[in-house]
Amino acid sequence: MSAHAAPLPAPIIVTALFGAADQDFLDSQRRAFFPPERNQLAAHLTMFHHLPPSGAAELRQRLVTETRGVPPPRARLAGVISLGRGVAYRVESAELEAIRARLAESFRGLLTPQDQSGWRAHVTVQNKVEPSEARALLERLKAAFVARPVTIAGLAAHWYRGGPWEPLSRHLFDG
Repeated sequence: MSAHAAPLPAPIIVTALFGAADQDFLDSQRRAFFPPERNQLAAHLTMFHHLPPSGAAELRQRLVTETRGVPPPRARLAGVISLGRGVAYRVESAELEAIRARLAESFRGLLTPQDQSGWRAHVTVQNKVEPSEARALLERLKAAFVARPVTIAGLAAHWYRGGPWEPLSRHLFDG
């Protein structure tokens, strides 16, 4: 492939973007608890795991529509949950759920089974460890957890090509 060739199509991942202070906190948690050899990404809140590359232009327009002139959705870190072999913070946001539902409706028929099933908004801070290690961290984080607001600054789309994600577009809420 020449230096000027367009990248090959790849699945698209859609995430919600956190405000800087919340991103720093969640990244620090991920650095502390995620196996370092597997920690290739910043902390993130995945809204869709696999949209078809053919939908990139439509997705970009829909993300613009959902964010331009729109205040950030209210959200909060609401709890600590088990992932079996990992731990995550649960995120609650009726407004972000509504955005996801509108996007899901737009791409109905193109969603993978994972993206068609119910959305469980969370930020993974540990994954792919022994269940006993995950249970220990779950109990530790639950004991110290206090629910708090979290800032959702925008929405982003990323190409997934097997390694760290490649940015496709970022769309910030107004406000």
